[in-house]
Amino acid sequence: MAFPYELLIGLRYTRAKKRNHFISFISLISMLGIGLGVAALIVVLSVMNGFQKELRTRILGVASHIQITGINGELPNWRLVAEQAMKHPEVKASAPFVQSQGMFTVDGVVKGAIIRGILPDQEDRVADFRKTIQSGSLDDLRPGEFGIVLGADLARSLRVFTGDKVTLIAPQGTVTPAGVVPRLKSFKVVGIFEVGMYEYDSGLALINLDDAQKLYQMDDRVTGVRLKVDDLFQAPRIARELVRYVDADAYLSDWTKSHANFFRAVQIEKNMMFIILSLIVAVAAFNLVSTLVMAVTDKQADIAILRTLGARPLSIMAIFVVQGALVGFIGLGLGIVGGVLLALNIDVVVPFIEHMLGVHFLSKEVYYISDLPSELQWGDVWGVTLIAFVLALLATLYPSWRASRVNPAEALRYE
Repeated sequence: MAFPYELLIGLRYTRAKKRNHFISFISLISMLGIGLGVAALIVVLSVMNGFQKELRTRILGVASHIQITGINGELPNWRLVAEQAMKHPEVKASAPFVQSQGMFTVDGVVKGAIIRGILPDQEDRVADFRKTIQSGSLDDLRPGEFGIVLGADLARSLRVFTGDKVTLIAPQGTVTPAGVVPRLKSFKVVGIFEVGMYEYDSGLALINLDDAQKLYQMDDRVTGVRLKVDDLFQAPRIARELVRYVDADAYLSDWTKSHANFFRAVQIEKNMMFIILSLIVAVAAFNLVSTLVMAVTDKQADIAILRTLGARPLSIMAIFVVQGALVGFIGLGLGIVGGVLLALNIDVVVPFIEHMLGVHFLSKEVYYISDLPSELQWGDVWGVTLIAFVLALLATLYPSWRASRVNPAEALRYE
């Protein structure tokens, strides 16, 4: 097959002669710079995706995809509401809940928390509390026995363990001739869970739905119904569609609204890291400018000879574009391979580095996510590849244009 001579000469120029080792060294540095920048960008984006996934998993372990709550905090006909919601083809499960505030007191220690009444069997269908239990069991939340499951930080602050007793003070008081007396009830700690989110571990307690209805004098009413859907990313759309299915005065909200700040913060951080590391790739790509400028200066005699043989300025320009693009393409390939391999094996590489250095990057005492998560998304890889290659091509344009403007007579005067 016959290739255009511009391509053949450009490939030949990529391998500098023995007397031009410095140009080869600069080309190698440019190549490694692009590869390092691309690899860093892929790894950082994968880690940010991993943090986003880990955060979403932990939040949705205790929060529901969609929540239907009564306008005044009470939903009297919750069974009918659950049946109506389940008619939507994308709703998989439902579970009622009672939620209110309470205050715990143990040996003079007082802590406020959110009290959530649940039915353990139905709650398993919409959340993953059972996976977060550190001690005890969720099945011990039996009606009438007044058992309670506390968050790990809440239990630690109250200095209680499984089997201990805690006193719960409900805000709804009992009216007596002496005035309003707070309602107190003794609960037995039957379990401790740890989600890994401070908001829940330090401020959430679970009791049986029947016990919660008695404690908060709600009879057969509940606060609302929690729903699980097929695709959690479609929850906003499904919540809007449920308005046509549910015939009740109630609020419908999805997980993106109740925890929007968490995910917005992670997404902003990911976007900013992408911009910052793209600048690093740009700096590495524009190192090609100096490489090609020196190559053009070194090859002026060759350019003049080619011009006298009939080569057009565009052909001269194409030769150096090929040379620069090849350097960028090789660096890009190295970066993609290195970045993908590192992103897929970061759970092995990071512990090895920590062991070698004797440090722990994400200490459990400080961070709630103590392991560095990673989720490689090929859409990010292709986006990084496109940006890096475009930057490399742009970096070749000015030196190539300079090469096309070389005057043959001036270049050959002192040869």
